[in-house]
Amino acid sequence: MSGQAFTLLSYTFAEGVSTIKLDDGKANVMSIKMLSEFNAALDQAEHNGGVVIITGNAKLLSGGFDLGVFKEGSRDEIYTMLSSGARLSQRLLSFPLPTICACSGHAVAMGLFILLSTDYRIGVEGESKFAANEVAIGLTVPHFAIETLRQRLTPAQLNKAVSFAYYFSTREALSAGILDELSPADTLMGTALERAKMALALDADAHRNSKLRMREELLVRMEKAIDRDCDGWRDNYPASH
Repeated sequence: MSGQAFTLLSYTFAEGVSTIKLDDGKANVMSIKMLSEFNAALDQAEHNGGVVIITGNAKLLSGGFDLGVFKEGSRDEIYTMLSSGARLSQRLLSFPLPTICACSGHAVAMGLFILLSTDYRIGVEGESKFAANEVAIGLTVPHFAIETLRQRLTPAQLNKAVSFAYYFSTREALSAGILDELSPADTLMGTALERAKMALALDADAHRNSKLRMREELLVRMEKAIDRDCDGWRDNYPASH
């Protein structure tokens, strides 16, 4: 077993499975540093091959982007955070290895988009909430996020999620397709490892090629969506920020 030291997450690799655990001690916000470390961990996972499990701390996967950057960050910092988050979703959707999210609790905003960008999603039984809450906090849902939501939700569920910042319960998330299955909290990682072992039995090239074929149109839309988002972010956050 090998590991690499990170500040806001941990990375381990054992028996063909990379485990990326997000844990900043609080809400696992997608700050510039967290996004940078996340990508570095994915680089390591891609180098090692096999299967990737992504999980959070005992409370949640992630509460979304770092709102402090919106309030106090420079224009460049806001742009870097938002564009890096969008590219992370895009990277996960096209990632060459099978990705499994062991969602340890809530997944809100960018946390939800990360969850929905993985290949297989396991939630914990209980009272977790899943939401794209941008409209409730005065933000417009990005184009890339809508595409990420659209690939899993029905039109009716998508409307609830985007237009009304609806908070899906755990059971509603399972029914809506946000989650694929539920597990008791104490066996979440065990269940994820079982699914990872099943994924390891797949032909790696066939998995990669089939996933890219299945998501070909989505990835084209995502690229266009991110370009539109980046143009808007440049315009909406002037140099005075």
